[in-house]
Amino acid sequence: MTLTFEVDPSIDPELRDGVLALWADVSNAGGAVGFVPPVTPEAIRPELLKHFAAMADGRTRLLVGRDADGTVAATAFLAYNSHRLMTHWLWLYTVMVHPSHQGKGYGRDLMAAAADAARTSEGIEAIRLTCRGGTGADSFYAACGYKEYGRVPDAIRVAPGDDRDDITMLLPL
Repeated sequence: MTLTFEVDPSIDPELRDGVLALWADVSNAGGAVGFVPPVTPEAIRPELLKHFAAMADGRTRLLVGRDADGTVAATAFLAYNSHRLMTHWLWLYTVMVHPSHQGKGYGRDLMAAAADAARTSEGIEAIRLTCRGGTGADSFYAACGYKEYGRVPDAIRVAPGDDRDDITMLLPL
């Protein structure tokens, strides 16, 4: 079984709720996607609405992966740069695969689909992302072809006494 990917899907309540559920499940399983467990979909909703507003303005694209049942199982947001000297690359945010689907190669499939989506954006030459140190995400992204270009020590405070590096990685297209 594989995931079916769609770029720029229509936003409806089913998709919204699916992304919220995915984001909460990934966060509560320890995923480094902007929240610390425990978190509820309602706590995540304001952040998702910011992403949707950026999509409506044409500043961000959504990539969704659905499983065989049509359930949202993976996502990534591709955000364009607004700085006139940096419009040749975009940011990849909120990269998630549902915990029940991890270990099946879907993360690599998601990253390949994100690169394909970026290539369809005129003038985009690279994808940049950041990840939280101490999670193994940097090793995963490196295996997908990304290279580390910067690291800010202890920039992310997960909890008192638990500071992590903020790692910047780049994939030339």
